[in-house]
Amino acid sequence: MTSDIRERLARQHVLLTGVTGFVGEALLHLLLTEVPGVRLSVLVRPKGSISGADRIAKLLAKPIFETVADAQVGVVEGDLSDPPPLPGDLDAVVHSAGDVSFDPPVDEGFTTNVVGVRELLRRIEETGRDIHYLHVSTAYVSGRRRGHIPEGPVEHAVDVDTELAWGLAQRAAAEERSRSVEVISRLRKQAEREHGRAGLITAAAATEEARKKWVKDELVRLGAERARSLGWTDCYTFTKALGERVVEAYAATGHRATIYRPAIIESAISRPHPGWIEGFKMAEPLILAYGRGELPLFPAAADTAIDIVPVDHVVASIVACLAHPPAHGEPAYFHLASGDRNPVTFGMLYENVRAYFSKEPFAAGDRGAARLPEWTFPGGASVERMMATGEKVHKIADTLLGLAPRSDRTRSWARALDRQGRRLKFLRRYLDLYKEYAQADLRFVDANTLALYRSLSPADQETFAFDTGVIDWHDYLYGIHVPSVTKPVRELDELRKLRKKPVPGRLPRIAAGSEGSTGAEAEKSRVAAFFDLDGTLMSSNVIETYLWLRLGELSGTRKAAEIARMAGKVPGYVWSDRAERSSLLRTVYKEYAGARLSELDAIVDEHLTAHILGRLAPDAVRRIREHRAAGHVTVLVTGAIRPLTRPLLPLFDHIEAADLAVDDRGFCTGHLASSPLVGESRGAFVREWSRRESISPADCFAYADSHSDLPLLAAVGHPVAVRPDVPLFRHAKRSHWPIADWGSPAHTTRTLDPVGRSAR
Repeated sequence: MTSDIRERLARQHVLLTGVTGFVGEALLHLLLTEVPGVRLSVLVRPKGSISGADRIAKLLAKPIFETVADAQVGVVEGDLSDPPPLPGDLDAVVHSAGDVSFDPPVDEGFTTNVVGVRELLRRIEETGRDIHYLHVSTAYVSGRRRGHIPEGPVEHAVDVDTELAWGLAQRAAAEERSRSVEVISRLRKQAEREHGRAGLITAAAATEEARKKWVKDELVRLGAERARSLGWTDCYTFTKALGERVVEAYAATGHRATIYRPAIIESAISRPHPGWIEGFKMAEPLILAYGRGELPLFPAAADTAIDIVPVDHVVASIVACLAHPPAHGEPAYFHLASGDRNPVTFGMLYENVRAYFSKEPFAAGDRGAARLPEWTFPGGASVERMMATGEKVHKIADTLLGLAPRSDRTRSWARALDRQGRRLKFLRRYLDLYKEYAQADLRFVDANTLALYRSLSPADQETFAFDTGVIDWHDYLYGIHVPSVTKPVRELDELRKLRKKPVPGRLPRIAAGSEGSTGAEAEKSRVAAFFDLDGTLMSSNVIETYLWLRLGELSGTRKAAEIARMAGKVPGYVWSDRAERSSLLRTVYKEYAGARLSELDAIVDEHLTAHILGRLAPDAVRRIREHRAAGHVTVLVTGAIRPLTRPLLPLFDHIEAADLAVDDRGFCTGHLASSPLVGESRGAFVREWSRRESISPADCFAYADSHSDLPLLAAVGHPVAVRPDVPLFRHAKRSHWPIADWGSPAHTTRTLDPVGRSAR
């Protein structure tokens, strides 16, 4: 039997938007494979240096387009907010592009979902043709209503122009507020508490990053609050509803327009192939998190419907709508939904997902199958109380961790706490995003869509199937959707298992530098390796090294008295160190007042050389020697006084240490000859020293243990955090820097990747 849809669309010229998205790609595939008589053009914006034509060529090279690889698709390059003139012979436009994020910054939501629609319709009117405009919206434009939702206009009295002007103005307003004394002062103080030891410029950079994040969060919050104040769940559904008003105003001037509203779109039931999906949609992150044992609760009732539809049903019904344009001046409305005639409840979804993972579990590392949570569906209020309690406990634990001494155990606690923090953030984000949808009691009436389906010929009903009432949800969820969602994750897990060593966290390879080179080649290839001393090469601190020197000249009782005296000062020293590292050094080095510098050198040479060398971590020494063997320049950068570095002279080509000021008799004054090299001054030293030595910092290595050394590590191309404190440990993980544990002479050595796993 001849297909009515093919006949109706034959020789029509149709423009599609959003073809690089999930729905648009499926729609393009269906039209190319099943409606070959239609002529297609696509509106695509360039992305960076990639043109729109190249993006479409790459799209058509995907496996699903293999059977239509030679298809001709016209490309119109441009952005929806300012589209170019459209082809002059168009018959229809399907607009499926839009911001599909639930929580976009409010100005971006308005720009995409309102301005983009208005500008596209303006270009359509410019053609002067009788064009059928099909607008892909969402069933959830109904907002926070309850019960049955008809296929028709959403009742509201919101003035589109007023809200649009407000929404577009909010970025400038938020930027202005972000620079107010109240906001910027709070952000600065927080940044200085966290990064002050590294330096005020580092803290300033962190302040600016925090300000930018504040602006984005404020724009998201504004959009969500304004939407809810007017009766919508979020900024996405609010701006989509206003976009529909723009379409309705366009239709009212005598044009033909269809407003098409799908529910939650998930993987294909059959076309292009069962389980086909592009990217993560609404349910996928929750399914994967549950399978990994990381989603212990959800704020839904077991009998609440989650209205999902397969993507191939969506695009089939779009094609049917496209082939049956409405009358002029009377917009048509269609829901594609399942909740009214064939609902899936959260209880059904949970049972099918749990059954699948019980049979096909994710592996939880070396611990076997991940443990699946048992959902009791306690209700939204109970879930919120449990979340709030968990977040409060985590905040307290994180504060206490910041006071804990540096150790392997502390870093282990940090890893566990960070994992828990990521889990809490994941739960908070998705619970906040989905709470309205999980608690909605909506039934989207699909009478128009069902009538359209039943009006099709039997051949079209088979080819363009979209009756959601006949879907077997167990077969779809258990047999198609969840396996397709988990497949790429399992493949990635298998690839990780095949790796002998995790690439992130491995110590950077030491390549040969200038050794064996001559002339300009040697200059060009020079490399330096910068090492911190205390806490990096050996487990010591400035107070301990002072006592090494001081106790060597004291008798037994005087030794005990000196240790007790210094112990009493430790709380003050700790406070000084947390406030500013240079303050601690200056305070401790006052204790050297009256000592003869030459005698300090002698004490080190005669009594401390073996002790200092014995405190060096063997793997640290090995690493230094590897750099020297490669022809690299080795540089020690330390706040320790210069006499204490004398035993290390054979290991380093240059030592930058603290020099004690002396009077004309050679006695120490209790002051330093120059400012101590700490925090940002270390980064500045690396850059200036490298410039003088004609060495590129991007080729250099640096090894340090403290967050105050962040500028030193950030100044080079190959930073390594060694037995780091918690703030540096976290920064190294975020930045994918190697983390090494050189331990002490009595410990074996291991290298840790950025998530703390051992890599032998």
